[in-house]
Amino acid sequence: MLVDSHCHIEFNDFEDDIEEIIQHMKENGITAALNAGNNIDGLDEQLALSEKYPFIYTAVGVHPHNADEYSYVTAEYLIEKSKHKKVVAIGECGLDYYYDYSSKENQIKVFKEHIYAAQETGLPLIIHTRDADEDTIKILKEEYEKKPFSGEIHCFSTGRELAEFAVSIGFYVSASGIITFNKSGELREIFADIPEDRLLVETDSPFLAPVPLRGHRNEPANVKYVAEKLAQIKNVSFEKMAEITSHNFYKLFRKASDKGRYDY
Repeated sequence: MLVDSHCHIEFNDFEDDIEEIIQHMKENGITAALNAGNNIDGLDEQLALSEKYPFIYTAVGVHPHNADEYSYVTAEYLIEKSKHKKVVAIGECGLDYYYDYSSKENQIKVFKEHIYAAQETGLPLIIHTRDADEDTIKILKEEYEKKPFSGEIHCFSTGRELAEFAVSIGFYVSASGIITFNKSGELREIFADIPEDRLLVETDSPFLAPVPLRGHRNEPANVKYVAEKLAQIKNVSFEKMAEITSHNFYKLFRKASDKGRYDY
């Protein structure tokens, strides 16, 4: 079995062939996927997929790109939305200073509201961070010291300091197709040092298709290429890496159940 711990299959990219996407998951042994939140307006579409397919889970959150548009979002709002049985996480949320599509002020504000929701519900936090390591560490450290919470750095592609900090507070670190890219040698070195019990794999579909599919639309079935590369990095078999990352997924996302997985 293998789990795609982060994708966006409610996006319009998949509206014409979602049944084929599900079939590809089955053919490639992908037994579950977590459809991460991007904006509140898309939650109904996410939940519709989760209700139709028992092996598709949902997270509720606002991407930092959308923080200006959803600056009104509060922890209470997120907590209310997270009560649905298929919502297993808060996020994705965080900071993105690379594009700066939203103001830093609103990104930080909305990020903290997600943290408060995670602290209150006990649901893990899915964090997006790009060119914002210093502020991400600062905010997480300050809030974690007030009240611990669990979570992951999704699609990790940044510096060693953040990876080590995340592991130090019990967070998980998720590998995406980026680790397969030719120029990602330094990133692979960081993943080589991350403990096995803190690793996850994801596609971030429809983005970041791994080698050998770069330039194509990504989909959950392609998480196998990420797991294969991570297995090489950690010097274990593909089967072992699939076992490790699937176990870690259900350990982190405790509200998700593996009892009904692969119910096609």
